[in-house]
Amino acid sequence: MKQEAAEVLSINGREVRVTHPEKPYFSRQIKLSKLGLVRYYLSVAPGALAGIRDRPIVLKRFVNGAEGEAFYQKRAPGERPEWLRTITLSFPSGRTAEEIIVDDAAGLAWIVNLGCIELHPHAVRSGHLEHPDELRIDLDPGPGVGWVEVRRVALEVKALLEEIGLRGWPKTSGSRGMHVNVRIEPRWTFTEVRRAALALSRAVERRAPAIASSKWWKEERHGVFLDYNQNAKDRTTCSAYSVRPLPDARVSTPLHWHEVPDCDPADFTTLTVPKRFAEMGDPHAGMDDAAGSLDALLELAAKDEKAGLGDAPWPPHFRKTAGEAPRVAPSRAKMPLIVVANSPDKQAALAGLERWKSKHAKAAGYLAVDDVLVDSMRGRSSTWTRIRVNLRHVPEALRPSQETPDPDDDPTREWRKQWASKKTAKKR
Repeated sequence: MKQEAAEVLSINGREVRVTHPEKPYFSRQIKLSKLGLVRYYLSVAPGALAGIRDRPIVLKRFVNGAEGEAFYQKRAPGERPEWLRTITLSFPSGRTAEEIIVDDAAGLAWIVNLGCIELHPHAVRSGHLEHPDELRIDLDPGPGVGWVEVRRVALEVKALLEEIGLRGWPKTSGSRGMHVNVRIEPRWTFTEVRRAALALSRAVERRAPAIASSKWWKEERHGVFLDYNQNAKDRTTCSAYSVRPLPDARVSTPLHWHEVPDCDPADFTTLTVPKRFAEMGDPHAGMDDAAGSLDALLELAAKDEKAGLGDAPWPPHFRKTAGEAPRVAPSRAKMPLIVVANSPDKQAALAGLERWKSKHAKAAGYLAVDDVLVDSMRGRSSTWTRIRVNLRHVPEALRPSQETPDPDDDPTREWRKQWASKKTAKKR
């Protein structure tokens, strides 16, 4: 079989080889090859680079395209152009990694050739690795929550930020939610930035209690969750102009605030965003000139703590902090929650859910929309989908017991067993 010739691109005096240029990266709804994806990113390069330049970046690689399984690569590939910078980061686990920094369009094309459909930069610049310069507000709608509610919560975030002297920059997440980024001065630690984000999340929840939630555990949430933990060290979110692995090749698109009340995330794809960018430029072009202070949010955090609101749960792989709430899901104590599927393939997990519903049809008839929890789980280098069912609305006599999930393919299970064994050995 004849091997497909690489396409060599000359980008600002640097050559970048695009291997397997015609390999399909999107094929279900939009037809887009690997080379087509590279050309998309080059068409919006000034905007995409504004979100990642001078920042360490995690390589989330879809080597078999958007329909294939992704894996995370923190460490820079050994074989890379000499003009690509790297920097060493330390993580909460105590490990370190030399990560790529992308500063120009050639570097952007190079990582896209590796299969990086999305861009995942850290919230720090190379000169301030322990002091973020970005507060990230991630609006994550729960099951059954619509785009109208997301936009309403985003506008509440805007109003609160303006009241405390900060400017938010909105963008679609490229999926069902929205991001609001706030440029800040790089003089606070990750812990302080996360503390400020938690205070903001709680304040928005108080302003719009019917549609906004700051609760970490999914079974306690309602409406739109403001994910404060996206500001913890080692967390990344997709940046501006990132393409998401959805059938329509949807793009995480920067917006002007006046666009938020009427925008539709489905309007922003790799087919439409280049034209939008060419005609109107980047709505976030002035972000770096608007760095603000976290003092007001940290004062609000202090008031919450004085009123008895302690720290909220951290992601599970972080060390427990003083004042943190218990890391035991409320479901373990008071909610009848069962796991019905684990799989790296989301569609396979959803098929497992349908089999469970068919097998337990009477119980399934009592489920509300938000009783089905579809969790995107992230391990050390891979992702998988976990589906749980909350039986709170099912009469006790009809509640199925926990069975072996179908499918039951958790790619991190063996790693977690080894980690637990090492932890136990250290205590001896």
